[in-house]
Amino acid sequence: MRSQLAILLTALVVVGCNQPATPPTPPTVVQPTKTPENTVKPTTATTQATPTKTPDNERGNPNLKAGNPSKATTDVSNVDNYLMLKPEYVLSYSKSRNLANWASWQLNKSWMGDAKRQNNFRPDPALPMGWFRVTTKDYSGSGFDRGHLVNSEDRGQSAEVNSSTFLMTNIVPQAPDNNQGVWVQLEEYSRDLAKQGKELYIIAGGHGTGGEGKNGAASKLKGKIAVPATMWKVILVLDDPAKGLAGVTTNTRTIAVVMPNKQGRDGKWQDFCTTVEDVQKLTGYEFFSNVPPDIQKQIESKKGC
Repeated sequence: MRSQLAILLTALVVVGCNQPATPPTPPTVVQPTKTPENTVKPTTATTQATPTKTPDNERGNPNLKAGNPSKATTDVSNVDNYLMLKPEYVLSYSKSRNLANWASWQLNKSWMGDAKRQNNFRPDPALPMGWFRVTTKDYSGSGFDRGHLVNSEDRGQSAEVNSSTFLMTNIVPQAPDNNQGVWVQLEEYSRDLAKQGKELYIIAGGHGTGGEGKNGAASKLKGKIAVPATMWKVILVLDDPAKGLAGVTTNTRTIAVVMPNKQGRDGKWQDFCTTVEDVQKLTGYEFFSNVPPDIQKQIESKKGC
């Protein structure tokens, strides 16, 4: 009897071991009640979201408000169209020429003031590492002026603001007669317009290679810094700054000049008047691209001198 009971128990144990294990019942998950205060939101990246950047709204810089003529970028590999954003003005810089392609700046009453001319010409520390930094000594004995693109008197808010215009990235080799003659005449006229309550968007630069200074013709200074053959400037004049670019109409005035970078101070700045359209053809740039195209085409085809 005991033998039969033992056999029966053994059989039950064997059968029990061969039965699949019953999976445990998962615990009941209590879902939280959603309220406006605890509604689950999508997970966001840990880095701060960056606004979409375009060449014309980079950092909201007011000096690019009218557009980025060459679509310059802050990519250091873009060595000959490198965008340099400063609070006081914006540049497109060329590493191979060691000078700016163009400078762009806003001019109105608020930018001018009583700050004294700082006259502290110096290398620009904002250039990418490894790039040649022009110094004032590179102009010594050259026969060319250290010519401003953004004039120092256009930035008279404070000594610091004025000082920014003496960074050598804002300087180009200019024939003394041009720099101190018709070029400065237009600079003074532009400030007169700003003093009247107008707002100006100005872009200036040099084109080509080979100018003429006090010591004769030259294509480079110290074999490194390109000497432009011509100097150019285009200006968009807003009569009602409060409206911004929305106030630009087909009657809005534009001013454009192309001046040979050589000696000879005779004449007035108006003698070098041309159209914005002609300067675009010369340089390959597109000026005032943030103005509606139909209006842009009309105002750029007129001489406003």
